[in-house]
Amino acid sequence: MAKVERVVYNYNMEELHKPVLLSEVLEVLQPKEGESYLDLTAGYAGHASEILDVTQNYKGATLVDRDENAVKILREKFASHPVRIVNLNFYNAVLQEIECGNAYDMILMDFGVSSPQLDRAERGFSFAKDGPLDMRMDQTQDLTADRIVNKWREADLAEILEKYGEEKPGFAKLVARTIVHGRPWTSTKQLGEALAKFGRHGKVHPATRIFQAIRIAVNDELGEIERTLPLLPRILKPGGRVAMITFHSLEDRLVKDYLKEASAHGEESLLKVLTRKPVVAENEELFINPRARSAKLRAAVRL
Repeated sequence: MAKVERVVYNYNMEELHKPVLLSEVLEVLQPKEGESYLDLTAGYAGHASEILDVTQNYKGATLVDRDENAVKILREKFASHPVRIVNLNFYNAVLQEIECGNAYDMILMDFGVSSPQLDRAERGFSFAKDGPLDMRMDQTQDLTADRIVNKWREADLAEILEKYGEEKPGFAKLVARTIVHGRPWTSTKQLGEALAKFGRHGKVHPATRIFQAIRIAVNDELGEIERTLPLLPRILKPGGRVAMITFHSLEDRLVKDYLKEASAHGEESLLKVLTRKPVVAENEELFINPRARSAKLRAAVRL
């Protein structure tokens, strides 16, 4: 794989969002002038801006995000360019691309929650900030964290804590019982403080994995990934590259297993894996952007 010049990180701390593994994404996607690009989790265009600076093919670019706030900013950012901007979750966006018969030279999927979502208390993603129990990436959907913690049965809560938070069964049941008996919960800070009594998993606050599990359930994050991955070859041109950034082991396992299966059939394989092992952030980026510490990048090319 040809090398590209490493990006020098010189972030303005007022930026909305720092793109994770930017140099590494450019290296695996190898954008070229005139190529088409589909960003299925465009967010605030951190990756997209750099890629489109190379391709200069704004007409051949589609930027997707399920978050209305992100879409609004994308439309403002690219107001002077003919970029297609789509407000959908990435699974429905892929179905739309298939229906339209579109295919691209490059596809990027970044499964992380964006910094503005985490940092804005009113979005309810973080127990570090006092906000409503929301956690919706798509704010038009009905299911919220409030409904899960205040309405779901104890057994269902324990199941998502074990499955999505990767908690041990006994601990998941204990936490679920605490949540049910402590109802009603009215804010992220209130719930986070109640969960703090369970001690810490090393340096990680005990609420971290619990909030992660609730967020995954609210947004059906793993289900959406699982449904989308097998469709990607249908919207990649021959020689087209796809890059995927995950942020926890459950996401990475889905991506790893799919790429292994799609590349395991010799001449009949749909994809060839470009990353023998997941690519992770270097120390320089981790110093500037600690949220990159759990990011893993995997990539493949369409055969």
